[in-house]
Amino acid sequence: MSITATELKLNLGKYLQLAQREDIFITRNGKVVAKLSNPNADRVEMAKSLLGVIPADVTLEEARAEKADSL
Repeated sequence: MSITATELKLNLGKYLQLAQREDIFITRNGKVVAKLSNPNADRVEMAKSLLGVIPADVTLEEARAEKADSL
């Protein structure tokens, strides 16, 4: 979602709640100047990109063994 800085100032509470579910890009003069987002959502995405996704049927020990074999 993209909103203007003025819109953010007028309805800050509304956009703080929305930021829990989706990223909000704040614009000034038609250019994006900031992003309002949920910091916890970024952590989950970062962890997935760094660690990869382990299938549900793989145990932690199996994942560690596979990683050790690949090194």
